[in-house]
Amino acid sequence: MRQIKVAAAIIVKDQKIFATQRGYGPWKDGWEFPGGKVEPGEDSRDAVKREIKEELDTEIEVGELFHTVEYDYPDFHLSMDCFLCTIVKGNLILKEHEAALWLSREETDRVDWLPADISLIEKIKNTDRIW
Repeated sequence: MRQIKVAAAIIVKDQKIFATQRGYGPWKDGWEFPGGKVEPGEDSRDAVKREIKEELDTEIEVGELFHTVEYDYPDFHLSMDCFLCTIVKGNLILKEHEAALWLSREETDRVDWLPADISLIEKIKNTDRIW
């Protein structure tokens, strides 16, 4: 099975998390944490920083590794490093996503998360590091 390594940003502000809706591909309209593929020779922290700059025109500070999701999609295995992040500079301008929301703990279930993100949401809801 094909392996894909990605890095995602759990951007936190005022006890809310930033979620984005995919605007392309087979999982279009699903909700996820922004980020993207880790390029060869790149580490996950650098990848998430680069991806947020490219996709959202925003500079972030990458904090602790919150969790690594391992998930088998039908066509590939996804390994996703998820970091707690904060905004340094920028306004989270959507360049590739259809929509975005800031969600409180109570609001995390109001969107249809992509399959790999569902287990992550459960961990996020049950931590005090964000809320």
